[in-house]
Amino acid sequence: MRVNFTKMQGCGNDYVYIDGGKELVPQEKKSELAIKVSDRHFGIGSDGLIFINPVDDPDIDFEMEMYNADGSRSEMCGNGIRCVAKYVYDHRLTDKKKLTIVSAGKKKFIDLTVDADNLVSLVKVDMNPPILEPMEVPVTLSGSAINNPAISGADGSSSAVAVIDTPITVEGKEWRITCVSMGNPHAVVFLPEDVDFATFDIEKIGPYFENHEVFPKRTNTEFVKIDDKNNVHMRVWERGTGETLACGTGCCATTVACILNGHTDNKVTVHVLGGDITCSWDGNLSSPVIMEGPATTVFDGCIEV
Repeated sequence: MRVNFTKMQGCGNDYVYIDGGKELVPQEKKSELAIKVSDRHFGIGSDGLIFINPVDDPDIDFEMEMYNADGSRSEMCGNGIRCVAKYVYDHRLTDKKKLTIVSAGKKKFIDLTVDADNLVSLVKVDMNPPILEPMEVPVTLSGSAINNPAISGADGSSSAVAVIDTPITVEGKEWRITCVSMGNPHAVVFLPEDVDFATFDIEKIGPYFENHEVFPKRTNTEFVKIDDKNNVHMRVWERGTGETLACGTGCCATTVACILNGHTDNKVTVHVLGGDITCSWDGNLSSPVIMEGPATTVFDGCIEV
């Protein structure tokens, strides 16, 4: 069976995309196919595999069905959903510039900017409000009430509970994490001033965070350096994949964690290894995180399944 695909990337976070309405890959083969195509030596090479599926629902335009490089399912990918939005518009599966795309049952609302050639040049995504309740992230550490005058609930209160700047022991060393879900779990670590960001050994410590016992569904981990009130640098260890050049949901989680800890203003440019992603959040616990960034088509091809 031969399957057509498109390789795309957002700030270097690359995935193989398959039109699930045309390429009918059996469900039981999708995980195996994700492992095959992701291999950078014997496959296409990617951080995972994403199917773009039609949806029989007037309120939803498309479904994103995502698999990590190890074949495991993932709930959400910020860079991935931007590429999905570009794919469906550029391939004329829709002429809408405002889209609703669902992934793992969660809707995301998307605005497209197109260029003179009528191709998508920039994608803005309403990523929904951050999830902070520990058991919903999920993380089994005890949370505490948010005590930050800049953060408020829908009624102006600050009664939410979250894991913020909380100590955790990983490989015999104490780290401090802030946990946020953007539809998938994240643990954000602010690196000390004396740590060299460029040479930080993420390959060594990343797997221990990912598989730590306090994360029942494993976790993505962001290691962050604060530049100023509107700029940070971030490296990410993605659950099921390893270090990637970017992570859209990780940029959103990083922005939320920066605001919760008082490190930045409400709009942050997150500088990742593959480029820049801008995220904003007004601090209201019922307000969405808005993510804006590029999406790029790399090449089209066909693979034997």
